[in-house]
Amino acid sequence: MEPTESFHQRRLVSNLVVEHFKPSSDADMKHTLFWRFRRWDTEFCAYIRRLLQNPMLNSVMISIISLNALFLAMETNYDIQLNSYAYLELANLIIISIYTTEILLKFYVDPLNYWRSGYNLFDVIILLIAYLPYIIDKYDVKQYRTWNIINGFQALKILKLISYSKGMRSLIAALGQTVKTVIYVLVLLFLLMFIFAILGYGLYGDPETGDSKNWGNLASALFTLFCLVTVDGWTDLQDELDKRGFSASRAFTIVFILLGFFLFFNMSIGVVIMNIQDSTQNYEREFKAEKQAALQAKKQAMLQRQQEEVNMLMHQQKTSEYKTFSELVEDFKKTLHHSDPMVLEDFCASVPFIDLYLTSLDLQDNTVYRLQELYYELVGTLNTILEDIREKSRLPPENDTKS
Repeated sequence: MEPTESFHQRRLVSNLVVEHFKPSSDADMKHTLFWRFRRWDTEFCAYIRRLLQNPMLNSVMISIISLNALFLAMETNYDIQLNSYAYLELANLIIISIYTTEILLKFYVDPLNYWRSGYNLFDVIILLIAYLPYIIDKYDVKQYRTWNIINGFQALKILKLISYSKGMRSLIAALGQTVKTVIYVLVLLFLLMFIFAILGYGLYGDPETGDSKNWGNLASALFTLFCLVTVDGWTDLQDELDKRGFSASRAFTIVFILLGFFLFFNMSIGVVIMNIQDSTQNYEREFKAEKQAALQAKKQAMLQRQQEEVNMLMHQQKTSEYKTFSELVEDFKKTLHHSDPMVLEDFCASVPFIDLYLTSLDLQDNTVYRLQELYYELVGTLNTILEDIREKSRLPPENDTKS
């Protein structure tokens, strides 16, 4: 099959373009590589990006995840699982296919930056875990235990809600920042517990006279101190020591509880609360900023529309479509509705509004001048009428009367 003329034309154009963009340096080489491998489906990619950012799609995904949680709860009931096994399995496959489609669309929109998001990686891991039960043969006795454990991890699919909730993402970020600070507090707490465990083993760990059950070795001593840190059953532990005649052990217990519980344990809780408060305040500030930005964008759109209407009115006035300015205003009033939003503070400072306002002031001044002329004419007319009345009545002049 011979090439057509259009094929030769496209070939010639592509050769000219490649020759024109021939790299002359490393920077030009990178630019040329980017130009050669750039996407040609930009319109469709932009459409998919807008679809993924649509709030309606987020609401649908949240509903699907909630429905998945309901199905997982139903599977814990043996009777429901036995009677509706096929329906639950079909629903699970549909939900997994929806998750897969969502991940593929996100990867299609931005394949390079997709792996830079921790939430995207978490979604991929959850999807892989969701496919594992279909790989393992649950009817095999040796693999049934593994299948049962992996099937229990299907509850992790509910954590996909985090990626759709900005508040949850903010809380997770706060917890991530908290871990860095809490680790140091936990290390200090562990060192304190290690010191007191060695001390407690030496004081109360004697197999014959001491409490070997709670202080007999390092592991049991650390577990006992953990109970004291959480203030869980510490009175029973102290009673065991009192029964064996360790009356001075009360000072040991009180000092450790003061240091471990009231100082380090509450310090870690305080750090968590402070970081969560900071994260909440940052979330509120970001939410207000986004709301203000959306309001500003809407305000600019309204202002632009108002300026276009004013420019149209000025153009209509210049073309003498209306005889007077009052007719122009009356016609404009007919186009207004009570539900029309108006931006006043910025609109009043715009050049078209100032031009229209000055024009209206000129018309008002012209009207005032004409009213003054009419007033003077009325005064002159009344004065003439008064003189005529005096002549007809033959009244003496005012100066002669006074003399």
